[in-house]
Amino acid sequence: MVNLLTFDLNLLRVLDALLHEQSTVKAAERLRLSQPAISAALKRLRQALNDPLFVRQGQRLVPTRYAKSLDVPLRRHLDELFDLLAGSGEFNPFNATLNFKIAGSDFFAEMLMPSLASLLSRLAPKIQVQLVELNPGHHIATLENHEIDLALIPRETFPAWVDFAPVFRSRFVVIARRGQPRLEQAGLQPGDTIPIDLFCDLGHAVFSPQGKLKAMGDAALARIGRERRVVMTMQAFGGICNTVSESDLVALLPEPLALKMAPRLDLEVFSAPVRIEPALICMVWHIRNTGHPAHRWLRDVLMQVLAPLDTGLDA
Repeated sequence: MVNLLTFDLNLLRVLDALLHEQSTVKAAERLRLSQPAISAALKRLRQALNDPLFVRQGQRLVPTRYAKSLDVPLRRHLDELFDLLAGSGEFNPFNATLNFKIAGSDFFAEMLMPSLASLLSRLAPKIQVQLVELNPGHHIATLENHEIDLALIPRETFPAWVDFAPVFRSRFVVIARRGQPRLEQAGLQPGDTIPIDLFCDLGHAVFSPQGKLKAMGDAALARIGRERRVVMTMQAFGGICNTVSESDLVALLPEPLALKMAPRLDLEVFSAPVRIEPALICMVWHIRNTGHPAHRWLRDVLMQVLAPLDTGLDA
């Protein structure tokens, strides 16, 4: 049992940094200490807690089961201590020098980053925000491994250590280049619903983060025994939009993005012939950051920018 009368509480900051960085060198940089000082602190932690805490695996320090169990409660208690000592607990974004990493598809390069840049220039000129590539199937692991601060992803079943907030739900619409011959021959005007037979027979460019031929919209078609003709798949919405603008292919797109890209690329927007369940996009983060003032400020700003994109929360 740890004797708190003799235990150096500064060691807890070292343990938190090691859990975050999984490297004595990076932990030293994080705390502005020397690497030998971190190594010495780790030795003292191992003696005090009677556990190896980390085992080396290549260049990484992998936490033991015991060390991993300390991660969330330790971060929470350090955050609470930070808030307590900060007095009012207020966060001043204008003077803060922080770097946040947000994982999301390129949808957010168009629909988030321009507005966020404008806000940051006024409210937090020293804060940096990186939109990093969303790693399909591994975004939750990147949160656990401290590689990102927050992810913007469709709602799914999240583990207990993940906290989240619904942000917006977006309907899907169909985009096509202006003058697409088969839509023109059918006499369709922007906003019209494309007949199901024509919709299925048209060539489709499909947004598929994992490269699968079946993606959004296919389940709705399958329920009525129909299938569309997929010509190509891409992992970027930007590529989908550009491809549609330069070909006779059509594509399903979230409505806010479609409406933004249509005038820029001379696209027309139509309604799909089947109801496609709107995707509920959530802000997702590690629960250790829920009470952190800076992280809470970031979430509030993102909500302010993204909430107006909602086109289907009541759908």
